[in-house]
Amino acid sequence: MGVGKGRKVRADKKQEVQPWLSIELRNCIHRLSFITGEAVKNVGEAICVSGICNKKVISYLSQNFKRDIRIDNTLYFGDLNRISVKKRAAAGLNKPISIRFNSQTYELISVLAFALDCTPSLACALLLDASVRDVDFVNDFVESHLKKNIDEKQMSELKKVLKYVNANNPYEETISWARLLSYMVSEAKVGVDKVQDTVTDFIVNNWKK
Repeated sequence: MGVGKGRKVRADKKQEVQPWLSIELRNCIHRLSFITGEAVKNVGEAICVSGICNKKVISYLSQNFKRDIRIDNTLYFGDLNRISVKKRAAAGLNKPISIRFNSQTYELISVLAFALDCTPSLACALLLDASVRDVDFVNDFVESHLKKNIDEKQMSELKKVLKYVNANNPYEETISWARLLSYMVSEAKVGVDKVQDTVTDFIVNNWKK
């Protein structure tokens, strides 16, 4: 059989990673999946893509680096005397999730794994944990999801809701997009499973009275 008869490998083929997560982190990702309607693997990918480019997240992780690496022209120094993340993580991991990355993101996760002296799957788990704790990321992720799935009029109404609640909040708390969407989902009628319908249901029944 000729060489050209074999199956071609797609240039954009994604690399699968299966990080083992703590129960708490896994539940957090599943909640984001539930309130946005996005698949768990897509939520996980979005969290990692955001985190790997976030200096605040990488700087936090760099406390565990055993080797020097450079990411986005920033040099992070490692220390071989640091306690291995393998020992720290082993006790708290529970179940894996599956995430697929393009070659560029997978390469960055591999670089992170090199610095942490661990496998790409463990580096991915640590990246997920560090990234999802960034309140700005969670807020931006849910807001961008809303913008993609509802029309301008609905988005305008939701911004008014958010502005009103935060301006008149006696508890000195800031209500985020994530918290607002989570509330809308919990208040939605049975059978409402699309973001557009959830938002419409919320606006009609809770806001425009």
